[in-house]
Amino acid sequence: MRHHGPGSARSVRAALAAQQPDVVLIEGPPEADGLVELAADPEMCPPVALLGYVAGESSKAAFWPFAVFSPEWQAMRYALGAGIPVRFCDLPAAHQLAMSEDRVPRSRVDPVGELASAAGYDDPERWWEDVVEHVPGPAVFGALAEAIGILREQAGEPDPRDAVREAHMRKVLRKTMKDGYQRIAVVCGAWHVPALHPLPAAAADDRLLRGLPKVKATLTWVPWTYGRLSYTSGYGAGIRSPGWYDHLFSSAGQPVERWLAKAAAVLREEGIAVSAAHVIEAVRLADALAALRGRPLAGLEEVTESARAVLCEGSDLLTALIQRRLVVGERLGTVPAATPMVPLQRDLHDQQRRLRLRPEASPRDYDLDLRKPNDLARSHLLHRLALLGVRWGSSREGRTRNIGTFRETWELTWRPELDLALIEASMWGGTVATAATQRARALASGAPGVSESAGVSESPRGWRVSGVPGSSALEELTTLVERCLLADLGDALPAVLAAVRDRAALDTDVAHLMTALPALVRAARYGDVRGTDPARLGEVAIEMMTRICAGLPAAMASLDEAAERAMRDRVDAVHSATGLLADGESRERWLDTLARLLPRCPPLISGRLTRLLLDAGRLAMDEASSRMSRELSAAAPAAAAAGWAEGFLAGSGLLLVHDDKLLGLADGWLAGLSEDSFAAVLPALRRTFGGFAPPERRAIGEKAGRLDGTGRAPVAAAATDDDLDEDRAAIAVRAVAAILGLAVASHRAAAS
Repeated sequence: MRHHGPGSARSVRAALAAQQPDVVLIEGPPEADGLVELAADPEMCPPVALLGYVAGESSKAAFWPFAVFSPEWQAMRYALGAGIPVRFCDLPAAHQLAMSEDRVPRSRVDPVGELASAAGYDDPERWWEDVVEHVPGPAVFGALAEAIGILREQAGEPDPRDAVREAHMRKVLRKTMKDGYQRIAVVCGAWHVPALHPLPAAAADDRLLRGLPKVKATLTWVPWTYGRLSYTSGYGAGIRSPGWYDHLFSSAGQPVERWLAKAAAVLREEGIAVSAAHVIEAVRLADALAALRGRPLAGLEEVTESARAVLCEGSDLLTALIQRRLVVGERLGTVPAATPMVPLQRDLHDQQRRLRLRPEASPRDYDLDLRKPNDLARSHLLHRLALLGVRWGSSREGRTRNIGTFRETWELTWRPELDLALIEASMWGGTVATAATQRARALASGAPGVSESAGVSESPRGWRVSGVPGSSALEELTTLVERCLLADLGDALPAVLAAVRDRAALDTDVAHLMTALPALVRAARYGDVRGTDPARLGEVAIEMMTRICAGLPAAMASLDEAAERAMRDRVDAVHSATGLLADGESRERWLDTLARLLPRCPPLISGRLTRLLLDAGRLAMDEASSRMSRELSAAAPAAAAAGWAEGFLAGSGLLLVHDDKLLGLADGWLAGLSEDSFAAVLPALRRTFGGFAPPERRAIGEKAGRLDGTGRAPVAAAATDDDLDEDRAAIAVRAVAAILGLAVASHRAAAS
């Protein structure tokens, strides 16, 4: 049979019912024999997979997936229902996981592709559907075995790994016969059939199996998804359309009609008007296409074309929706509570039930209000898992209208490899909280072998996971402080803070300190909502702030264009961070440092410092205007003037909107540029003004339309029909004055 096929699954079950074997042998790792009984548990719902792994070695792991339409799954269910023994007969996972990469199977003949080509088909999937999936009964098995035998003869020597696997299958088959079983059913891939019958001498197989490398492998059941069963999963026997195959296997009759009705329902859920008449016409079209192409039944190609033409009215976007939701499917399997799990997995499952966070294969958004205990606990759990490398959720900042530190938005998507990540993370502890705490301490200490994240790569039989080395830079340590607060890991915080202090004391690069400071200051602010004492974080931040102020003048020297822009961004970040510090003295020290640096900075940074000092009240508007007039004078090089203007104006155009004098100076400078100079500074100007909000750009444009290029402020002409109601104006002015705490002498003075 083929590993995943509804027709094969039905035929296998029919053959087993007809032959009534004494024992069933299935292609799979023998270490899983003790897990077979769980397949009969009502809580076990495919797709699921056997996970084989080596404790402590994340690169040595593999999956054996099963769907409801997998022949192996149906064979297991039949044997359990009939009360007959069922065993796995493939090479043990202990050997498969120990084999070095040079033993990984090389590219071999695709038997389905070869047979399809011989039959005149250019699509192997279509040939398989026509010949096997749409032809019920076990009669096809003999023909397939004969055809595969011919292909293997033509292919020559078998692949070395296939040879070892088949030798073990024959060994298990001999032992089963020796145990006294007479009627033995072997359910395996069609490619292996010629190697199992007739049985050769045992001596050759014993020599082949002698001395194989071996590790201690552990197996368990884990949930799987239809997305991982598709070809994109890297699983060699995968299929392009698991959702379609599930439909073919599960449908009691009229599969085409039922399928197109499901497609119509999917479109209706998205607000697309699809009627019963559409479905009828789509069925007729699919049947007509199958008849024209000489197919026994409309296949996936025909129903897709008819759905695109009739239900989707030619829309590729709607067709892709059907492809994702139905053809591939978004189903996630489940495993029973009795499944062997490491304590960390068990703890996560308990928390998922308690916090009502159900694992799902399709992305789902959660908007968390951290003022609510359940949402706060959800946030802690998701941040702890992220720290462990179990990336179930990804934060979606800015996707909600709500602002403030008490809101978080997450998108959760459960993937099968996360179970392996949990098993790998179990080395840190038996619960999510203790494991995350221990890992944070290890990251802070820079322990060898501790990685910040994990990557996933493909293996010939399934998915394998490998670690990616992390970094212990000061910036990452301060980010780790923030992550510990987000995850409510108070026990890990002292060790992480000590590491930050030690690293900051040894790091002489001011740029590193400036890059690391904002995360530390942000972390201190979480004490407001999350109940964490920010005092210790503030102390470390103040120490770093003192060192930044002392080293910043030297860091400003000899900057090229790229370094100048990078330093401007760091200055912005530190300036914003000092506004969050509870210590006002550090803020004043920072502003004093900027004021001292102002006269001897590169133009871009000089303009930026002028703007920051103006916003902070350290510069009067007249002084800022004077500096702008000097920096944008005709004597200044055009490039330097453009850099100063970019630094001064970047981020917000409100100054030009509300201060006519500054707008006039900028206009006079631009009007005085030569054609070549204007072309040279245009990219910087576009970059600067492109960062303004559209309303700001519109207001600047309207005011600039009244300028004459002389540098004078725009002329504001009042409308002739603008009658000022002084009594009503006085009421508004008194209200504003009350808000600002100002006194108003009289309503006439207020109106004026």
